[in-house]
Amino acid sequence: MVKPPPTHFSMIRNFHLADVFTIANGFCGVAAIFAAMRFLTTGERWHLYAAAVLVPVALVFDVLDGSIARWRHRASPMGRELDSLADVISFGVAPASIAFAAGVNRVLDQFVLMYFVGCGLSRLARFNVTAEALAGAAGKVTYFEGTPIPTSVVPLGVLMLAFSRDALYPVRWLGVELHLVVLLFLLSGSLMISKTLRIPKL
Repeated sequence: MVKPPPTHFSMIRNFHLADVFTIANGFCGVAAIFAAMRFLTTGERWHLYAAAVLVPVALVFDVLDGSIARWRHRASPMGRELDSLADVISFGVAPASIAFAAGVNRVLDQFVLMYFVGCGLSRLARFNVTAEALAGAAGKVTYFEGTPIPTSVVPLGVLMLAFSRDALYPVRWLGVELHLVVLLFLLSGSLMISKTLRIPKL
């Protein structure tokens, strides 16, 4: 007897409780991008503040999904992939979108923000393919190579502080303009892809 193909209902049944929090993380990232776009269309600053707040909210969900997975002993390859996809939205694309909407959008700014997102993508992909090799005797990854992508909340926080004080001024360097705060995104991305920097995993 031919087995019927799986339906979307069977896929939903394969989700664990931790996956719900992972998806909530991704939803926060998408909502942050929407809020940043809303700021661009309305000019109402509270939309950008809301976008920035949604990123640490996503971080809360990101922490909870890992804690729940360990508590229920339900970690899975699918959960790991979901986590990476959600993280690149919430801690890569969303902060870059918020920075662009805030006015960090000169040509060089844009290249740096694209580099930042690319580093986040690369860092998450590298973790996924090396997780087993990095796992200790207990089967748990004991350290990160490079900083985790949620650390992007740091340059985002500095960006929003400057934005709140109307201090996002471009400077001219080698004939092109950029905002100094974008250098924090450059540093953040570079630290993510570092192979020499090892961060203990709690």
